[in-house]
Amino acid sequence: MARGTNQKLKLYYLVQIMLAKTDEEHSLTMPQIIQELGKYDITAERKSIYLDFDDMTDKLGIEIVKEQRGRETYYHVASREFELAEVKLLIDAIQSSKFITEKKSSALIRKIKKFVSEYQAKQLQRQVFVQGRIKTMNETIYYGVDDIHRAISENRKIRFKYYQWNIKKELVPRHNGDWITVSPWALTWDDENYYLVAYDGASGKCKHYRVDKMMKIEMLEEKREGKEIIDQFDMAAYAKATFGMYQGNKEKVQIQFPNRMCGVFIDRFGKDIIFHPTDEEHSVFSVDVNVSPQFFGWIFGLGKEVKVIGPESVVEQMRKTAEEFMENYEI
Repeated sequence: MARGTNQKLKLYYLVQIMLAKTDEEHSLTMPQIIQELGKYDITAERKSIYLDFDDMTDKLGIEIVKEQRGRETYYHVASREFELAEVKLLIDAIQSSKFITEKKSSALIRKIKKFVSEYQAKQLQRQVFVQGRIKTMNETIYYGVDDIHRAISENRKIRFKYYQWNIKKELVPRHNGDWITVSPWALTWDDENYYLVAYDGASGKCKHYRVDKMMKIEMLEEKREGKEIIDQFDMAAYAKATFGMYQGNKEKVQIQFPNRMCGVFIDRFGKDIIFHPTDEEHSVFSVDVNVSPQFFGWIFGLGKEVKVIGPESVVEQMRKTAEEFMENYEI
């Protein structure tokens, strides 16, 4: 048998063929495998392919299963780095993320689909709905996140310009276009957005910034500051206490609610909150919250049966916020 021109790439193409064209429901016979290799100008004998299958299992962790059906013997990949359900989960996360642009979402999904066979990829195609979803329009955000991670790993400060939308739907600089210099410490998700948590040396405080509004990110030579404050910073508690990442004065508020709504508060604050019954149908609990109009809006949205009952200063703020809101609708 004459040797093909791509013999040195035989194992590489064999791996690609088996991953793309076989799975638990689709297999290839040995003649079909040899035919597929021939499309890449590679010649092969059965014995050499058996040895390649051993290398794929032992060295690459790709197990090839042999299955006898009547007189024919079939081969398929038994396990993959990602199962089909896991790939679906990744695609769902990419599709639902406002942080990733439509263009980048489509590119990532095309790459992720390579983790499954071409038959499984057709199943995924039915659930790929990126176009028309609400996505960030900042194409540089993907690389901005990489710059932030690099600065964190190298213990360096960054500087950037912070932007906001104007009425013309244009991103325009805030703070007169001045550079903002901070020490980056962590990235976190909240309310479908990506935020940088950083220490601002000028104010001596931890602050957060929406990553898709950060432009022209540059890593500086200066070392980060604020480690002693960050070490005491509870990221999980911070995420639970803020609403839409809007800052406010932290207060321990008491909330009364009908028992049937307990799941709303477990979902928002976690299972560690303690419910105290007030009667057979109602309970109350206390939780640390950054008090802000966004928190009040969340409470309003739960309906009139949910009440903030303390402390009195927060109750008064909420009453005032409700009165100001109703002024917009006076006849």
